[in-house]
Amino acid sequence: MQKHAIGLNELYEDNFSLIGIHTTLEDFRLAYLLNQTLKTQLIKDKQSLIFKKQRKSSAFTIFTYNSLKYEDRWDLIANSSVVDVKKDESELLLPSEIKTYLIPERKTIDYFIKITGNITQDYIRKTVKKIQSIDQIVTSYFIDKNTLKSKEYLIF
Repeated sequence: MQKHAIGLNELYEDNFSLIGIHTTLEDFRLAYLLNQTLKTQLIKDKQSLIFKKQRKSSAFTIFTYNSLKYEDRWDLIANSSVVDVKKDESELLLPSEIKTYLIPERKTIDYFIKITGNITQDYIRKTVKKIQSIDQIVTSYFIDKNTLKSKEYLIF
């Protein structure tokens, strides 16, 4: 009898497009401006995307929009998280903060928009152009997800 082994790559959904955004805006303000410009309804999820590594926990905010018309899902995801690190009582130093990244190889990107569904490259190009029209956004661009080493962090 022939056996079929399922590889790790077959277990997760790979049908998404990714847009990187550079901005100094806070997440809720960016979501508001994207909603105005793209006619979406991004709403903050009750739970953040949480990763635990070496007894440290990082939480990345997520805003979600499900389009019933086009049957796609949009996720606005923060790429960075600030974690307070408490020192031992014997140390006199004040608590410090450590910044962690969801996608460490793209530290300069502030936010990602992940669009899940059957999306054409033309649609992504038009969306990027609309995002770039927002004054408070420095730049935005399409990201080839296959170039990311940490793309499994975007599967949720």
